[in-house]
Amino acid sequence: MEKSIFEMMIQKQFKTENGNITYWINNCPKQDYALVFLHGLTADHTLFEKQISYFEERFKVFCWDAPAHGESRPYLNFSYHSAAKQLKDILEKERIKKAVFIGQSMGGFVIQTFLKYYPDLAIGFVGIDTTPFGLSYYSNSDKWWLRQIEWMAHCYPYKALVKAIAKSCTCTRYAYENMLTALWKYSKQEVCHLMGIGYSGFLEENCDLALEIPVLILVGEKDRTGKVRQYCKAWNEKTGYPLHVIKNAAHNSNIDNYEQVNSEIEKFINTLKG
Repeated sequence: MEKSIFEMMIQKQFKTENGNITYWINNCPKQDYALVFLHGLTADHTLFEKQISYFEERFKVFCWDAPAHGESRPYLNFSYHSAAKQLKDILEKERIKKAVFIGQSMGGFVIQTFLKYYPDLAIGFVGIDTTPFGLSYYSNSDKWWLRQIEWMAHCYPYKALVKAIAKSCTCTRYAYENMLTALWKYSKQEVCHLMGIGYSGFLEENCDLALEIPVLILVGEKDRTGKVRQYCKAWNEKTGYPLHVIKNAAHNSNIDNYEQVNSEIEKFINTLKG
């Protein structure tokens, strides 16, 4: 049987007082900076399988199971602040001094929190189906609904909830199966709690954030997750950061249409070289 790309990488654990964090890294020494891939809520590192496979021979690449996700469980008291601090500690351990940060959905929240505290480590940020930090983007109604996510999720039977989440954020069979596989690892209590802390925690960390690095916004043309497309458009209009629409893709656009996303990331990286 052919090995997965992650079996060919180095799997490590980083111990914290909250729990152990599992991450994967390669040995490529060819660049002065790394590509750091951070997945979204209730997903895991395999969300970036197609990006890792595409870039790993030319770049040092890093991905993790975010705290309280996948193999980084059990993990207590998740917060974006602690996740950003622990990410910084891991990158220091791996002697990664500069990186392009690529985050899908919640992964973009972790990155923006990271940039809030450790901006000097980043040379670029690609946000994939994520939304911006900034107080003006979110209405009181938006914030109220985000705080209701956990209890509303509890209203669904477990199997129906898992399948609904996987279906809502994908539009290809491959992406659906990937998300479903990640979700089945959690109990219903875990899924609901992750959804709760994922969104309420974002509200706690959200602030006006001025980024001093190049930023690229990618969003699936069929992204039906909340108001993500609307927020991305507002982000683009307010900041001038380029917004590129990923064709035939939903919220997990980097796996629905990985070829276009890989191309967009590569072109963005090439602009940084100049």
